[in-house]
Amino acid sequence: MKSRALMVLLGLSLAAMPAVAADLYTVDKAHSQAAFQVKHFLSKTGGRFNQFEGKIQLDDKHLENSTVEFKIDAASVDTDNEKRDAHLRTADFFDVEHHPAITFKSEKIRQVAKGKYEVTGTFSMRGVEKKLVVPVTYLGLVKDPWGGQRAGFSTQLTLNRKDFGMLWNKALDSGGYVLGDEVWVTVELEAVKQVSSS
Repeated sequence: MKSRALMVLLGLSLAAMPAVAADLYTVDKAHSQAAFQVKHFLSKTGGRFNQFEGKIQLDDKHLENSTVEFKIDAASVDTDNEKRDAHLRTADFFDVEHHPAITFKSEKIRQVAKGKYEVTGTFSMRGVEKKLVVPVTYLGLVKDPWGGQRAGFSTQLTLNRKDFGMLWNKALDSGGYVLGDEVWVTVELEAVKQVSSS
């Protein structure tokens, strides 16, 4: 009975201990990028998004306990061609009038190798939500010259644009189409630890 009572007390005391809070990091947009490429005729052409934000609750001792939220302003698409960018904002592609944001919110993180993780979450684009498993490389932590702390992350994944209702294309007389269906996405993030004001 004494042993059982001690176990109960130990369990209660552990439950009462405060959980170690993860540190909040926010994406430094000036040193990050969200870019993409798609096949055009025979080669690849690409672009990027100029406006995005993200926050990471980072447990650097146990990354599996971390969370991430990322948001892109779809209207900020930039392929260095104004006419093409205007077309990409229409209902043929991103339909920014009705779906201004592209978002990702993590639900689970699993380590698969040293510095390599699979981040499972909900990805939303153009009104379509899908569960994605995103391969992420954790690049580590570093102190910057101003006393701050930064974390780095990198990911590359492939999406099928038709899965998100982007069906526009043109057939070629020689066979095939102007655009490919696969979109190669690259996200490079540098995030800065936020210091509590309290």
